[in-house]
Amino acid sequence: MKRIQFKVILIAFFAVAGLVSCTDLEIEETDSIITEGFQGLADPSSTVDELYNRLTGQYGNQSNWFALQEVTTDAAIIPTRGTDWGDNGEWRNLHNHGWNSEHPQIGTIWNDFNANQLIASQVLDSRSSPTAQNVADASFVRALSMWLILDNFGQIPFRDTSLPSSSLPEVLSGQAAFDFIMADLDQAISGFSSLPAGQGAEATFRASKEAAKYLKAKILLNKHVYLGGTPDSGDMSQVISLVDDITAQGYALETMNYFQIFRDGADTETIWSLKSATGNRIFNGLHYNNTSLQGGGWNGFSTLAEYYDLFEGDADFNRVEVDQTPLDGQEDRRGGVPPMGTPFTGVPGTVDDGNGFENGSNVGFGFLINQQYALDGTPLQDRAGAPLTFKRDFRDGSGAESFINNDETTGIRYMKYNPRYDEGQSSHEIVFRYADAHLMKAEALMRSGGDPTALVNELRAVRNAAAVLGSVGETELLAERGRELNAELWRRNDMIRFGQFTRDWLFKESPAIGNPEKQLFPIPAAQLLANPTLVQNPGY
Repeated sequence: MKRIQFKVILIAFFAVAGLVSCTDLEIEETDSIITEGFQGLADPSSTVDELYNRLTGQYGNQSNWFALQEVTTDAAIIPTRGTDWGDNGEWRNLHNHGWNSEHPQIGTIWNDFNANQLIASQVLDSRSSPTAQNVADASFVRALSMWLILDNFGQIPFRDTSLPSSSLPEVLSGQAAFDFIMADLDQAISGFSSLPAGQGAEATFRASKEAAKYLKAKILLNKHVYLGGTPDSGDMSQVISLVDDITAQGYALETMNYFQIFRDGADTETIWSLKSATGNRIFNGLHYNNTSLQGGGWNGFSTLAEYYDLFEGDADFNRVEVDQTPLDGQEDRRGGVPPMGTPFTGVPGTVDDGNGFENGSNVGFGFLINQQYALDGTPLQDRAGAPLTFKRDFRDGSGAESFINNDETTGIRYMKYNPRYDEGQSSHEIVFRYADAHLMKAEALMRSGGDPTALVNELRAVRNAAAVLGSVGETELLAERGRELNAELWRRNDMIRFGQFTRDWLFKESPAIGNPEKQLFPIPAAQLLANPTLVQNPGY
């Protein structure tokens, strides 16, 4: 009974978009609102399960959360190759900052994370009789979801579950939003148990005291973005203290190979992960002919050459031996393209292709550029029979630089996860990682007048980056975060905090260059009609 009621309330809150046409923005009458309001959940524990399942799908998706945090930056681009990935320009509009209030992926993010917030609030309602663990989990998920809305939209519609379902949500912004989120995180920190490092992937699929402390540090580091002014030294001291608390539980920079961290074994870096299938991260960038696994790649996601050039190594070559030994002076995080597959030896998660190779192991880790090879070392071809050589540039058939009409091989591809393990369907994606916390501490030190150089060089040494930085300022620290956290959904947040999100990059629209209004996404048009207390963000 309660579950049916919950679904109807949720529909009443978010389905207004379905009642609005593109040309006539007049809300039609509906009888879907339950006037008696929410009365409590029958099984809050199963609803907590639902919250984590929702996050798993939201994080693992190549669209929405990933797209808004990575494709809107210099780190990811989806050109239109022939007719592939045209999609009415929605991918191009994210990268070139040409979006508007009806962009479908912006609307989905708004709906998804506001829905998370409402579900979490229902768990936290005393009429649901939540356990202490339920309260910690729901407080954490609500804080995360509300923070993502604040970070992306600047204002949060909050529904008080004690009020009638027909009541409009209160809109929180600025200090009020920040304080609400901090209170939830403090509740989560006090209710969670600690999770010492190295417990394995399964143990990290739920948040812990350390995950909540990480998120609190992350939000404090960004506080001045939401409230104005400059970073407060007291907030920066809190960031350092929170990271030190995480370190005290055994979390540390991992000395194993960088890409090994993203497998499902135990490591000292994973603070919180989700049981998301990694296939989207793998196949969305691979060419159709890179591998036969899962029917081949989808030939979409690439990166800009300027982002690739942040990493040490030859600008034109990124090769490795079969055993991943670098051949072009590259640091570990840049990975490389092997000349053939790896002989099958029974490594956990790998499968014999039938000819003595680990299936999928011809696909490199990290950045894939130039000629790609089959498992037996045969140079691969694209579908037209031309060499499968991934290129730095995006050009049309006439050789002109273009966002559309690209051939199948344009763009450097990136593999943080790899199809050789579990045939590209491993279910373990890291969301919070200690290396990020380490760099947050370095940044907090810098923003409070200290010197972050030693901390940054400590990370670089572990990643086998040859150059020792003589000094680290904002430019160097942002670049290091780009190298370490590529494709981990932090690039937009980082670029805004460092004042670089509005700078020029390939294919960005001229009106967006230097335009601070692009630092927030527009409130979806239908939501403005549904809740008159929302105010459209400037510029939209």
